Amino acid sequence: MSAAHPPPADPAGPGAGDALRDRARGALLGLAVGDALGAPAENMKPSQIRRRWGRIEGYVEDDPAGTDDTEYAIFSGLLLAAHGSALTVAHVEAAWHQWIADRDEGPFRGAGFSERGTLENLRRGLAAPISAQHRHAWSDGLAMRAAPFGVFAAGRPAEAARLVAIDGTVSHDGEGIYGGRAVAAGVATAMVASSTDAVIAAALSVVPEDSWTARSLRRAVGAAQRSRHDPGITRLGTERAVRSAVVVGGYPWTDLAPEAVGLAFGAFEAARGDFSASVLTAVNMGRDADTTAAVAGALAGALCGAAAIPEAWTAAIGPARGSCLPSMAGYHVLDIAELLTSPGADPRAGAAAGPGAGAGVKAVVGAR
Repeated sequence: MSAAHPPPADPAGPGAGDALRDRARGALLGLAVGDALGAPAENMKPSQIRRRWGRIEGYVEDDPAGTDDTEYAIFSGLLLAAHGSALTVAHVEAAWHQWIADRDEGPFRGAGFSERGTLENLRRGLAAPISAQHRHAWSDGLAMRAAPFGVFAAGRPAEAARLVAIDGTVSHDGEGIYGGRAVAAGVATAMVASSTDAVIAAALSVVPEDSWTARSLRRAVGAAQRSRHDPGITRLGTERAVRSAVVVGGYPWTDLAPEAVGLAFGAFEAARGDFSASVLTAVNMGRDADTTAAVAGALAGALCGAAAIPEAWTAAIGPARGSCLPSMAGYHVLDIAELLTSPGADPRAGAAAGPGAGAGVKAVVGAR
């Protein structure tokens, strides 16, 4: 971790509530920043990134914005704020129907194949877990929205993993669930930890040791650690080492959960949790760059707190535009951080913030 950004005050000591809120803001702002930084490089090879931009060191678009990663994280965060540890698969399925599948707002847009496959199944009348039986159940679509579960269950990685698996039952299976569990547990531990080692150990503790996700995570982290101890290695060399440890060469899909989660944790470890280095390492490795950078940003943001994120990057993060999920338009990731650490009324209540303003959290996510 960079000496310029030491971890915030011990969450277990004086001011614990403030420390947890700061880390919660860091986790969810980190997710949104990583998503926006990585979006232009999504599905690109590192060589293509270098030809177009050299090395990405910040936003490369005039109007940066989050993608489905941010909007689905907001959706899951609201669902979790409404139900907490009492969350059930029925709650999740009802929310998918009310706020995504059953809305008459034209063609679904802007999301990955796992979300599209899930929505097709739900609209055909299939219920969970059958709704997750599509060709991309192994995707990183659960991992991308897992950070709120770690924020909610700060210091309780097993509980974070349990809850995100409930969420994922509607849309994912197998390695797709394992990827979400690893990220949720990693963020839960980063919310109270002071080192990357504890975060990585927590992620590995909640997935089967012989799973593809665990193997990819171990290989990526090992490559990052070896690179750090090589005095002659460059940033490009580190990125190549981490990438080559997990990427399935020639495979057409870049949204593999084991690969994306491995790259994100590898970037996080290569940077020793430093926020800027974590997300930029993830971005410049390409592949599913918005998701890998979002996950790396959530881990590093939870570990270091919101102050570790460059102000120029956070200033560009506004309320969700609803480009993927119109029902999430108007929510800011900081609203979700506040809800998950200080449960209360819908932060948009009484504000002209788009559809559903003033509805209350349970009404917003279709609690029943």
